[in-house]
Amino acid sequence: MRFRASIAAAGLSLVCAAISLAFAQVADTRARDVYSRALELEKQGNYQGALALFWEAAGLAPRDADVQNRLGEALERIGALDAAVEAYRRALAERPDFRKASNNLILVLGKAGKGTEAVERAQALVRAAPSDPDRHFTLGLAQAEQNLDDSIASFRRTLALAPRHTLARYNLALVLRRSDRLREALDELAQALAIEPRPEVHYTIGIIYWHQGDLARAVESLRACVALDPKYTDGLYALGAVLKARGDWSGAEQALQKAIGLNPNLTAAHYTLGQVRQLAGNESGARTAFDEAERLRQRHQLELEAVVWTSVGIRRVESGDLSGALDHFRRATKVYEPYAPAHYQMGLVLRRLGLRDESRAAFARAQELNASLVPPK
Repeated sequence: MRFRASIAAAGLSLVCAAISLAFAQVADTRARDVYSRALELEKQGNYQGALALFWEAAGLAPRDADVQNRLGEALERIGALDAAVEAYRRALAERPDFRKASNNLILVLGKAGKGTEAVERAQALVRAAPSDPDRHFTLGLAQAEQNLDDSIASFRRTLALAPRHTLARYNLALVLRRSDRLREALDELAQALAIEPRPEVHYTIGIIYWHQGDLARAVESLRACVALDPKYTDGLYALGAVLKARGDWSGAEQALQKAIGLNPNLTAAHYTLGQVRQLAGNESGARTAFDEAERLRQRHQLELEAVVWTSVGIRRVESGDLSGALDHFRRATKVYEPYAPAHYQMGLVLRRLGLRDESRAAFARAQELNASLVPPK
């Protein structure tokens, strides 16, 4: 009898193991599919839809470093810096030598006000490979939020190791500009252009000339920027602002409208457009632009709060607290009802709780808000 019981127990264990493996394979397949769809949405500029799917993929494959890194990048794009830090840390926990995730973590730590840790991590990378120019470059970026002189020294070390490192020269110019060493900054930017004409280099030259009051040269540089990249929204916005300063209301409005056409959510462009119209005597048009700028400002603030609630909810899902997660997703939609990713995550949790009708309703609302968020089969 004991022998038979042992055989039965062993058989049951094998069956359970097979079932677990099957579920893991299904989850892995689903995660790869969701991740691929998220990447495609990101390419299309559908960042909200991409973020929802990156979140889902990260839940299905929590130990996939690539998924966690792309989730961090998506969160960083919308300003959810603490959540991005957590995602990058997870990526590195799974793959400690993941350089892209390491660089991403260093840079976002600086943005999130954790510059000391950012510099320490970057310095450790340099110590491990002191002849690697890219590691000195990353250190320079981290130091730019802490000590401008140290940052300048690191960028100069990068250029000593790799004289044609355009990004190092460009970022050196940015730090020199912040140090009010404008002549040196312009010299570095001129050298960067000689190596590789890039729109951001022309843009920065234009900004420096603008702040120096040389509006003619500023316009020339900013026009060169958008000629290289007609979709460079920051260049178009700055061109509009400089033309406004020159009193060219028509040219300013044209540039600002182009910027808004490329990025309708560019709050500053709407506000500056309102100023241009006001100066041109178009009071009703100015009011329309000012109202849109304020609407976008408020929406961005509420959406960021909804992101935080959703991110916390996802962590609750990972810990197995589905009821707590559901409460956080509902708070997210209460703060900002049109936030599609919260509705989508709510649908996933409601389905796991067996609340099929409520789950379908949540998925339907998510898809109504963002057509790319197709409910999982």
